[in-house]
Amino acid sequence: MAPSLTISSALLQSYAPKIYRHYADDLDVQHLVLWALGFIIEFPPGATIPIPSSTADDLTKAQLGLGHSYSRAKVKFNVNRVDNMIIQAIALLDQLDKDVNLFSMRIREWFGYHFPELIRIVPDNYQYARAAQLIGPKETLTEEKLPELAALLDDDATRAQNVLDAAHGSMGSALSEIDMLNIAAFATRVVSIAEYRKSLAAYLSEKMNLVAPSLTALLGERIGARLISHAGSLTNLSKYPASTVQILGAEKALFRALKTKGNIPSTVPVPVM
Repeated sequence: MAPSLTISSALLQSYAPKIYRHYADDLDVQHLVLWALGFIIEFPPGATIPIPSSTADDLTKAQLGLGHSYSRAKVKFNVNRVDNMIIQAIALLDQLDKDVNLFSMRIREWFGYHFPELIRIVPDNYQYARAAQLIGPKETLTEEKLPELAALLDDDATRAQNVLDAAHGSMGSALSEIDMLNIAAFATRVVSIAEYRKSLAAYLSEKMNLVAPSLTALLGERIGARLISHAGSLTNLSKYPASTVQILGAEKALFRALKTKGNIPSTVPVPVM
């Protein structure tokens, strides 16, 4: 017996299009779906709503969909996997260390043709890049720039004056305007990367103190993060025996010792960069 209510197919098509397409000609099923969705409060008296029989294939698809939804929710909201952020952060930090060192060597070599004496006065990579960015053509360096130059050299007015004196008597070659523009642009990029590296190191320190405070207090942020990265997760690291922890990061040395029958590494050689 079909229900006496008129079924709104347009309503079902809007809220359950897949069901509508599958049961486009079956008003009883449409009525049941609308009732389940809350659009129909009760069935007409004496109405019989036939429920279509499920096949084994339908049941398998339903179980698969439920499994996917459950797993997706667990992966998305699993609070125990925040160590993934630590693994990515320490990998990026190590890469930035290499990039900053490489770019700093390049800016020293490039700007050194113009102002070779600056390398001896400003040995720090970050300060050198900022000094090159500030100085520009050495001929334009005057006493008006001394306060700003001293500020980036840790408020060392003596070194700032030494830079000014060296610029006036520099033996470096002259550079064209386009060369100086490219050097200044590259110095700006090096300074930007170095500053981002500092902010990333602060982020890693905060994350390590939040996720693994005991490990951080024992080994420090950088070494603790590298151990987590080598182990794959903080949970895996906590399950490792001491014999496994002692060779993390020294796999090559271990295999070399086994091959040559030498001494197996007995300390944790995780490099600090």
